[in-house]
Amino acid sequence: MHDSALLSIQVGMPGVHDANAKPWESGIFKHPVSGRVWLDTLNLAGDAQQDLKVHGGPFRAVLLYSASHYPVWRAELDLPDFPYGAFGENLTISYWTETTAALGDIYELGEARIQVTQPRQPCWKLARRWGLKDLTARVAATGWGGWYARVLQPGYIEAGDALKLTERLYPEMTIARLNALINQDIDDPEALALLADAEPLTPGWRQHFAKLAG
Repeated sequence: MHDSALLSIQVGMPGVHDANAKPWESGIFKHPVSGRVWLDTLNLAGDAQQDLKVHGGPFRAVLLYSASHYPVWRAELDLPDFPYGAFGENLTISYWTETTAALGDIYELGEARIQVTQPRQPCWKLARRWGLKDLTARVAATGWGGWYARVLQPGYIEAGDALKLTERLYPEMTIARLNALINQDIDDPEALALLADAEPLTPGWRQHFAKLAG
């Protein structure tokens, strides 16, 4: 099975931004941290989410993003220093992307074990964070929003750790395919039935697909 590496860890606490203009709250501002960081069932030490309806919780403990997308974004946005963590991700990783990572994938990472639970749906805060009005739409169009994972086994992790795939439960249900099923009107009763019963999938999305499956 393919291995990748954890290239960077980012954390950040929710805060109020643009306090003197049009204040808005978000936890999307992340900064890199070095050394060993404790990864628990709800988040990394030093990290938290602001809108718990769409972020956070045990099924969205950490957000992963592929480092392979960054050279493209840096060129397209003309931001050569666009840093890891720019998309609000906690873990910037090598090798895996939305077309290869799949629902239910289990990884060993340092002392921890994590499992893929759902795609990340980018919201307006990403565009506002960078002052780029069309950034959210561009990310959605590419499907490069990243993906969430839950923590099966807490433990310390550190940049440079290997991200070792140990088990695949739904190898055909890649993040890209799941994104398509969420965002497009696709007639695929078999896929809908699978997702309605897929335990690793975030409960809200399981309920959504159960309704569609009828």
